Amino acid sequence: MADADDVRRLALSLPHVVEIDSEGFDFRVGDKGFVWSYPEREPGKRRIIRTDIAVLFVGDEAEKQALLLGEPDLFFTTPSYDGMPLVMVRLARVDVDRLTELVVDAWRMRAPAELARDLDDSRFP
Repeated sequence: MADADDVRRLALSLPHVVEIDSEGFDFRVGDKGFVWSYPEREPGKRRIIRTDIAVLFVGDEAEKQALLLGEPDLFFTTPSYDGMPLVMVRLARVDVDRLTELVVDAWRMRAPAELARDLDDSRFP
């Protein structure tokens, strides 16, 4: 199964990625976040950065709902992400191949066109 080191390795293998200094992991392409550690918030408590859960950008609400409904053991969301094309993935339940697909897809959706051309599609079909 996957972990934060896998997320970091995958994200940094993509072109034009910048890692933002954080308590966990936080990756951007073209100043747009595409995968980061889940900042868990409980009322009345300090925020906890969960490096065992990744927040991923997805294409739209339909894709978000398909992931949430199709694989509820793997994906979830919280009310703070309502209306946003973001899902959380439990890293301990996802294999590295599937994580690769998710991270690359998130990168593709967030990368500006002039940067997206630099992705080597032979490495990430």
